[in-house]
Amino acid sequence: MTTSRRITLASRPTGQVQTTDFGSDEVEVPPLQDGEFLLAVEYLSIDPTIRGWMSYDTYLPKIVKGDVIRSAGAGEVVESRNDRFPVGSRVFGMPGWQTHAVQTGGVAIPDGVTYEQALSVFGITGLTAYVGLEDIGKPKPGETVVVSGAAGGVGSIAGQIAKIMGARVIGIAGSPEKCRWVVEELGFDDCIDYRAEDVGAGLSRTCPDGIDVYFDNVGGETLNQVLSRINDHARIALCGAISQYDSGTPAPGPANLINAIPRRALLKGFIILDHMDRAAEASQAMGKWMAEGRLQVRTRARGSGFRPECAEGSVQRRQHRQDAGAGVASVGRGESRSLRVGRAVDARAPRRCPRCPRWGAVGRANREATTPHCPRRASRPASARAARRTRL
Repeated sequence: MTTSRRITLASRPTGQVQTTDFGSDEVEVPPLQDGEFLLAVEYLSIDPTIRGWMSYDTYLPKIVKGDVIRSAGAGEVVESRNDRFPVGSRVFGMPGWQTHAVQTGGVAIPDGVTYEQALSVFGITGLTAYVGLEDIGKPKPGETVVVSGAAGGVGSIAGQIAKIMGARVIGIAGSPEKCRWVVEELGFDDCIDYRAEDVGAGLSRTCPDGIDVYFDNVGGETLNQVLSRINDHARIALCGAISQYDSGTPAPGPANLINAIPRRALLKGFIILDHMDRAAEASQAMGKWMAEGRLQVRTRARGSGFRPECAEGSVQRRQHRQDAGAGVASVGRGESRSLRVGRAVDARAPRRCPRCPRWGAVGRANREATTPHCPRRASRPASARAARRTRL
């Protein structure tokens, strides 16, 4: 009988997620029924929306106490009574935080697409960025687009799509390294470090002619500052409000919302589950842009143990935007059945050169990599910047 290790919801968080909010157990997997298949989970998507699911009803019901933490994931079919998903096929779905999950449906992962890509650019992350820009933002050549959470999984792709559409793109991120990354590697025109500069002052500096499109991942005061600087007929795609997810009380509405009236602005929220029929279209566009070298997506995984304390760290890091790129967790299996869960960060994030005193060495994988940020090696080709997985 196959068993599954699980991370479950022990209590509803108040404020920041704590280790005590998670539990863990090991259960026997029930026999499959017709139409079901058993997925051996290899990677899990660590998304900020998990924080909301843990506490309250959103577009999905809140997670029931004692149930597996809900999340997207991908893995290999090891047993099947479903002709669409035979043994050996790789599938993307919603298995939750467990090592084995009984599923009835999902999306088959094509050959040549890695698990990391299936959970990022060709998954929910990429589709979210694509729909938000194509359907709501609709940037025109020469317009100014602002993206908050610019170094995150969705924001980093959204900004690149806006550049492909011919817009001038300003990012908002939380460190000099992230800002340097989105400008120097992803092609953003400028980036505001909200930890080092007042966001309002930064927007006035980088958007002297106003803002035409805003892709909002954070809500809060950043949205308020953007609203005071929008142009006529501005479009605001409301994707997330990560700055408010830990708040125990509802935040006051943005004071500058009234500016949307004379500016005739559009503010529209969207949930990606309403747009799953666009997945093939988005994947085709993304694949084409990647082949042309206009969209950069590389990931590397690094992990720690499959334990509640690791779950706490994973959620907090995504919650507070401490990682660049899309966040996923790799689920490793050894002979001892010990499981390791961590996160994958985008390999485009700043890497440090082992030969440069400014940056220093940060591990074997990075010793083999070439970094465009290193002043001594900036002119060297980036042929070694392939996706690597590093266990920490």
